[in-house]
Amino acid sequence: MQVKKLGVLGAGAMGAGIAHLAAQRGIEVVLGDIDMKFVDGGVARMEKLMAGSVKKGKMTEDEAKAVLGRIKKTVAVEDYSDFSDCDYVIEAIIENLKIKQNAFAKLDSVTKPETILASNTSSMSLTEIAAATKRPEKVVGMHFFNPPQVMKLVEIIRGYYTSDETVKATQEFTEQLNKISVDIKKDAPGFVVNRIMMASAMEAMKLYEEGVASMEDIDKAVKLGLNYPMGPFELMDFTGVDINKAILDYLSGESMDVRWNPPLSIKLLMKSGRLGRKTGAGWYKYE
Repeated sequence: MQVKKLGVLGAGAMGAGIAHLAAQRGIEVVLGDIDMKFVDGGVARMEKLMAGSVKKGKMTEDEAKAVLGRIKKTVAVEDYSDFSDCDYVIEAIIENLKIKQNAFAKLDSVTKPETILASNTSSMSLTEIAAATKRPEKVVGMHFFNPPQVMKLVEIIRGYYTSDETVKATQEFTEQLNKISVDIKKDAPGFVVNRIMMASAMEAMKLYEEGVASMEDIDKAVKLGLNYPMGPFELMDFTGVDINKAILDYLSGESMDVRWNPPLSIKLLMKSGRLGRKTGAGWYKYE
C-alpha cells in the first residue's frame, strides 16, 4: 500500500515526529490535536530540527520548506472532517483507553470505508480500541519509537479482528517510511519491546530501592556491561516517567500479576511532578 495522504491525530513528541517523518518521505499529512497551540508546537519542533539539518548541510532550505508545505494543521475536538480523505490515519494521543476509543469512533464516522485506522499506543489492547469502530478488521497497532524520525523499528500489532490484508498494507506503509517492522501476532499487553524494557526497568528500580547500587551506577553497569546506549533510569527520563508508570499500571491491571506493580520510587516521582526530561527533572535533574 502506497499512502498518499496520512492523518496523524496527536501533535505531541510521537505524533509530530510521525508527521514529520511522513512529510519528509513526500507524503501529504493532516496533523491534528485538541488545541492549535499543540499543533503549532509540533510544527515548531520540526522547524528547529530542520534548521539544524540545513546548518549542517544535510538538507537545503527549499527542501525544509517543501516538508512543511506538506503538513496541514487542524484542530480535532468534535469535528474530525479534515481526516475524511486520508488513506491512512495514525492516532498518537494520550494513553487512556476511553479517550482513544472516543477518537476512533469519530475517525470511523468520517473516514473512507477503506481507510486503515492505526494506533501508536505503547501497550494498550488494539482489540478494545477497535471495538469502538465498525471496521475492526481495519484497525491495527503501529507502534513507533522515540524519536520516530530516527528509530528504525515499528511494531505492527494485530487486534483480534485485524485482517491479514490490513497487516500487509501496514507493512508496506512501514517500508514506504523507510522503517523496519515486526509482526506482533497476539494482542498482548506491552507487545514485545515495552514488555522487555519494563522488565528491565522494574529490576533497576528494585535494585535502587534495595540499596544494591545507586541510580548512576546501575545505569553505568547496564551501558558498559550490556552495551546499551542508555541505562534504565536515563531511558525512563527520556521516554517520560509518566509514560513508564502508565505502562506498568496497564500491565499490572491487564495481567493481574504483582510483578508489574509500580515501585514506590516511581510513584513518588509522579507525585512530585518529576516526569523526566520534558519537565526538567525525573530520576535525574536537567538544565
